[in-house]
Amino acid sequence: MNDGLVLAPPRPAPLVPPVDTGSRRRIVLHDYGGYSFPIQLARWLAGQGHEVLYLYSADVEAPRGRLAQSAGDPAGLRIEAVSTGRSLPKYALLRRWWQEMDYGARLGARTTAFRPDVVLSTNTPPAVQAALLKALRKRNLPLLCWVQDIFSVGAAEILKGKPALLRWAACRFLERVEFATMRDAAGLVVISEDFLPVLARYGVRHPRNAVVENWAPQGEIRPLPKDNPWSRAHGLADRFVFLCAGTMGMKHNPDLLAALARSFRNDPEVRVVVVSQGIGRRWLETVKQAEALDNLLLFDFQPFETLSQVLASADVGVVVLEAFAGTLSVPSKVYSHFCSNRPILGAIPATNHAHRLIRDRKAGLCVEPTDETGFIATAMRLRQDAALRQSYADGQAAYAAEAFDIDRIGGRFSALIEECCQPAAA
Repeated sequence: MNDGLVLAPPRPAPLVPPVDTGSRRRIVLHDYGGYSFPIQLARWLAGQGHEVLYLYSADVEAPRGRLAQSAGDPAGLRIEAVSTGRSLPKYALLRRWWQEMDYGARLGARTTAFRPDVVLSTNTPPAVQAALLKALRKRNLPLLCWVQDIFSVGAAEILKGKPALLRWAACRFLERVEFATMRDAAGLVVISEDFLPVLARYGVRHPRNAVVENWAPQGEIRPLPKDNPWSRAHGLADRFVFLCAGTMGMKHNPDLLAALARSFRNDPEVRVVVVSQGIGRRWLETVKQAEALDNLLLFDFQPFETLSQVLASADVGVVVLEAFAGTLSVPSKVYSHFCSNRPILGAIPATNHAHRLIRDRKAGLCVEPTDETGFIATAMRLRQDAALRQSYADGQAAYAAEAFDIDRIGGRFSALIEECCQPAAA
């Protein structure tokens, strides 16, 4: 997500030496969640002449990207869903593990049938990634892990309240699987330098690695007027809207959104809008009904084709991230708000890359996720100061124009993909 002052461009730091752009590869890009920026990368790679099979999970609830094949897509692109035929039981860890192993076996079979030169896999749980790597190693095919998150950290939160010995054993097992797969991969991409020291502590020091910050597909997500068909359809075009759109799992505290609605319940002009599904959304439904929070509006994930309108309905975009995920996750919804040119209200740890990005690019205001009082006070300040909101919106566009350039990003991935296709040095 972006908005914009004239700012110093991000440091591109080339991944590897330039490669022969004449190389044509068969590439599988697997994105478990089916998000907007990996499918943009798949289209870009296919546009360079590669044969690209883009795979995603049909079993998970997620805000999807532009996954429908269209007439304008490059000839070398195929988009397919992989499914076990069952919805993922996200918070039932044992059942989830077995289903992910099943999914991983199906993914490995489809991937190897494509006979790729290289596989790039992202947003992928450890059980799936391990099963995929096992299938690839049987055929001596390289896996490039694109690390968006450290799943074992989230599992520790899910396991809170379980017996200590069980919790310890489960976390150690998950860590072993997760980090062993990264160590055995042909290469590694991480989304923030914050990941590197953490991975090093678990023995992940890869000779082929790169830091590539996430982005949002500029042009596909674009700034629009607040008064648009989606905002009018939901009575938001003439209301002041705090909007939180995207995944709400264990890393996202929904109580901050409920507190936001409570604090503005006597302001008839304000709406707190949440576009999400899953555990956080269900908790908010309960609170909304119990407390009669009529100014809290809850929507399911919307089609990607309407995402620009959804984001444009906001006066302020809201992003929350729990303290335990401080250095091991970067909420992608931040980048989408940058594309829509809407100021950001964040409850994000100061140790997190997104917090620093919002602060340094003057794109909004952030407080610590435990500071509910500061969160509400900051929301009040943004509500009252239109000039401040505009200045933060202006802090995003220049950054997005530079940092979300898909030719620059795609070139970096192409270089690492090509390197992973070469024999490892003795």
